[in-house]
Amino acid sequence: MANVVERELEVLADADAVARRGAAVLAASIRGASGVFSLAVSGGRTPWLMFGYLTAEAVAWDRVAIWQVDERIAPPGDPDRNLTHLIADLPEAARGSIHPMPVEAPDLEAAAAAYEAELPPIFDLVHLGLGDDGHTASLVPGDPVLEVREHRVAITAPYQGHRRMTLTYPALDGATQILWVVTGAEKAEPLRRLLAGDGSIPAGRVAAEHQRVLADRAAAPELAPA
Repeated sequence: MANVVERELEVLADADAVARRGAAVLAASIRGASGVFSLAVSGGRTPWLMFGYLTAEAVAWDRVAIWQVDERIAPPGDPDRNLTHLIADLPEAARGSIHPMPVEAPDLEAAAAAYEAELPPIFDLVHLGLGDDGHTASLVPGDPVLEVREHRVAITAPYQGHRRMTLTYPALDGATQILWVVTGAEKAEPLRRLLAGDGSIPAGRVAAEHQRVLADRAAAPELAPA
């Protein structure tokens, strides 16, 4: 039976307000957990700001396991790598909790399988972004990875200059909570389609039951409070 998907939208003033709210939501979710909290994070400018704001939050980082939602196939320290920004922007105490995607391995398919074998059975929270083409994670329009159901981690075709390692729908759909962070006027149309559950865009196919969407007024002009 398909999940009954609930997408709760919260519209904030701007990208900075979204980042601050996202940090508060993440911290509260971690503090409310028992045992090790499994968190999967994406990249992007607003999320990097959000990770920085976590420095001001009281979080027991030794009880958090941080996984990557996706990563570009690029050398260590490359500015295109999400890991580069995670290390720079997460609180120092959190950096030892990161499980990097092994995108430097010579055999990427084997590396994806090894990363999958280490994943928790269920993520407590997965943070996702939304591209202006409707992609999320590295699940992009037309990529064969969209149809992968037998693996929770896979390697994509080239997209914007890089192949990528990404979590697939089975990993995302099983999450206890999805936290979408969406900012910018160019995201208004894909956000409308996401909220409508439009499966013609990759983001609209994420079927986790509980999804919270934090958006700024630019991304949700028709839904923003007066």
